[in-house]
Amino acid sequence: MSSTQTSVDPRTSPARSRPRLPAKLAFAGSAVTFISLYLAAGAPTPLLAFYRERWEFPAAVLTLAFAVYAVGFLAALLTVGSLSDHVGRRPVLLGALLVQLVSTLMFLVAPDIGWVIAARVVQGLATGAATSAFTAALAELAPPNRKKLGSILGSVGMTGGLAAGALLAGFAIQFTPEANTIIFTVLTIVTILGILVVGLSPESVIRTPGAIRSLIPRASVPLAARKEFAAAAPVIATIWMLAGLSLGLAPTIVRNVFHLNSGLVNGLSGFIAPATAAVVAVALGRLSPRRGVTLGIYASIAGTIGVVTGVLAGSLALMIAGLVITGIGFGAAFSGSLRLIMPLAGPQQRAGIVATIYVVAYIAFGLPVIIAGQLAGPLGLIPTVVGYGGATVVLALLGLVAQFRRQRG
Repeated sequence: MSSTQTSVDPRTSPARSRPRLPAKLAFAGSAVTFISLYLAAGAPTPLLAFYRERWEFPAAVLTLAFAVYAVGFLAALLTVGSLSDHVGRRPVLLGALLVQLVSTLMFLVAPDIGWVIAARVVQGLATGAATSAFTAALAELAPPNRKKLGSILGSVGMTGGLAAGALLAGFAIQFTPEANTIIFTVLTIVTILGILVVGLSPESVIRTPGAIRSLIPRASVPLAARKEFAAAAPVIATIWMLAGLSLGLAPTIVRNVFHLNSGLVNGLSGFIAPATAAVVAVALGRLSPRRGVTLGIYASIAGTIGVVTGVLAGSLALMIAGLVITGIGFGAAFSGSLRLIMPLAGPQQRAGIVATIYVVAYIAFGLPVIIAGQLAGPLGLIPTVVGYGGATVVLALLGLVAQFRRQRG
C-alpha cells in the first residue's frame, strides 16, 4: 500500500522529459477515472433486467451475472493488489484500464448473456487490480493542501460510482432505444481518456524489489488486529450483503413483485443505497469509529426490516425508504470498521489486512445473491427476500454483540 512507499517528487523524477499533465489536472483526471471504474460496475444493475427481457434467461442466471463480478475482483485484488507498491502506480493502472477497456467492448458487442457474464468477470479483474493502486495514487497526487480530499475520493469513489452507474443506466434504459450501446460507448471513450490521463500523470512512488513475491495471494490479519477484525467481520458481511440486495436483487424485486418494467425505477433502486452510503461516509467522518459501527448496525437492521416489510406489503415507497436506511448503515459501519482495524496494522501488514477485509466483503456481496437466485425459483421471490433479510439481521445482531464486548473490553 502507499504507506510503505517513498513518494516521488515529480520535479526530480527520472521521467522528467516525458510529457506530463499539470499536477492538479492529473489528480482530477485520476479521480474521475477511478470513479468511472465503479460507474461501469454499477451500470449493469438495471441493465441485467433489460438483458433478461431481450434474451429470456432464468432469474438464477441474472443473479449469477451480477455476482461473478466479485470473483474477478477478488482474484485480482489478492494477486496484484500490492503490485503497484513495487513497480509503480502507472504500470498497474495502465494494465487495469486496458483490461477495463476489453470489458466495455465485450458489453458493447455482447450477443447473449454468456458474453455479459464473461464481461462481468473481466470487469471485476480490472477493478480489483486498479482499486488499491488508484486509492494510493489519489492520496499521493493530491495537492499538499488537499491531501484529505484525496483520501475521501479514494473511500467514497467506490460507492458514489456504483450509485451513479446504476442511475445513469436507468435513465438510458428509460429514455433511449439503444441503452446498452450508449452506455458502453460512453464508458469506452471515458476509459480511453483515463488511459491517456494515467499515461501522462507523474509516477508517485519509487520502484522497490519484491514485485514477483507480491503476486502470491495474501490475506492475513496481524495478531494486534485480530480481536477487532473478528468483531467487525459480521458487520462487514451484513452491510455488503445489503449492498448485494440493493444492486443485485432490488431490480428483480421491482419487476417481479411490484410489476414495474421501468429502467428508471430499476436504476433508482440500485442508486439510492450506495449514494446514501457515500454521503454518510463523509458526513460522519468525525464520529468516533465505534459509535459509527454501532449506528451502522442499528441502521442496517432498521433498513432491512423496512425493505422486507415493503416487499411483503407491496409498498415500493417503503422498500425504497428501507434501502436509504441500509445505505446509512453501510456508510457508517464500513467507514467505522476500517478506522477501527487499520491503525492496528503496521505499514507492512496493511496490504494483507485490506485484502482480508475485501475477501469478507465481496464473498458477502456475491455469494448470497447467487444463492438467493437459485432459491427464488423453487421457493418464490418474496420468501427468498424474507430469508435474505433474516440472515442479514442475524449477522447484524452478532456484530452488535461483538461490538458491545469490544467496548467493554
